Amino acid sequence: MKTKIAIGTWAYIFGPYFKKPISLPDTVKRLAELKFDGLELCGFRPHGHPDDYPTPDSRKKLKDMIASAGLGIAGLAGDFEGQNPATSKRGAYEKVFRKQLKFCTDLGIKKIRVDTVSPPPLPAGMDYAAALKAVSRTWRCCAGMAQREGVLMTWEFEPGFAFNKPSDIMKMLDAVDHPNFKVMFDTCHAHMCSVVAARQAPPPERLRGGAVEFARMLKGKIGHVHLIDSDNTLHGNETSTHAPFGDGVLDFDELMPAILEAGYTDEWWVIDLCFWGRAWEVTARCQKFVEKLRKRYGK
Repeated sequence: MKTKIAIGTWAYIFGPYFKKPISLPDTVKRLAELKFDGLELCGFRPHGHPDDYPTPDSRKKLKDMIASAGLGIAGLAGDFEGQNPATSKRGAYEKVFRKQLKFCTDLGIKKIRVDTVSPPPLPAGMDYAAALKAVSRTWRCCAGMAQREGVLMTWEFEPGFAFNKPSDIMKMLDAVDHPNFKVMFDTCHAHMCSVVAARQAPPPERLRGGAVEFARMLKGKIGHVHLIDSDNTLHGNETSTHAPFGDGVLDFDELMPAILEAGYTDEWWVIDLCFWGRAWEVTARCQKFVEKLRKRYGK
C-alpha cells in the first residue's frame, strides 16, 4: 500500500481564516496543483458539513469534485454540534454520530475523528471515574456502529481537552476496549502531552522519551497520524501550536520510525496546520518536508 500525503482542510477555515475562509473548491484546486494525494475533510461549514450536502446527489457531486482533482479523502473531522460524550444524553450524541457516519459512507471515507470536548481536567461536576465511564461507554457504542459500516473511529487527544495525560489515554483505550477504536497520533499533541505536560492537572505527567516513548506505548493502538512540528507552546493558551516543520523542536527522524514500529500501517500521512496564521502560504513547504519523510520511511 503506497504511502499517501494529505492535509487537513480545517487549516483554511479555522483561526485566522474564520472571517474569510478559503472555499473548499479553491482548496481542492490548490492541493491538486501541489500534487497532494488527498485531503482530510473538515466537516464544518463552509467545507464538508453534512447538512450542506443533504441529498445523495449533492454528496455524489462533492465526492466527484474531490476525486476529479485526483485527490482521495483521508478522513472526516466531523462537527458534533456541541455534543459532549461525557455529559450529553447517549441518544443525542449517537444521533449526531450516525449523521456523520452516514456522510462518511456516502463519500467513501474510512475514518472519523472524535474528541472529549470538555476542557481539562474533567467535565464540570464529574469525577474521574464517572467521566471515564460515561465517555468510554458512549464511544464503545459508536465504535461498533462505525465498524459495521467499515469506518475506523479515531480519538484525537490533545492538551486542550479532558484526559490529556499519557496514562489517561491508555486508560481510555482500555475502557472503550473496542477493536474499531484507536487514537489519532498528532505529533504536536503527543509532544505537548508527554513532554510539556500542557494543561495537565497536578501532578504533571512527562515521559522521559517524549513522543517517541509515547508512540511505543501506543503500539497497536494508532489508527491515524497527523504530522506537524511543535515549538513547546500553546495556541491561545488552549491547544497545541501547530508550527510548520522546521519551526519547532521535533525530530521526525526519530518520530517516524517509532510511529511505524508501533504498528501504523495505514496509507495516509496527514499534515495538520490548524490555527496557523499563514497556513495557505506554508502548505507547499510542509508538503516538501513530508515528501522527504515519505522517501525515507514510506512505502
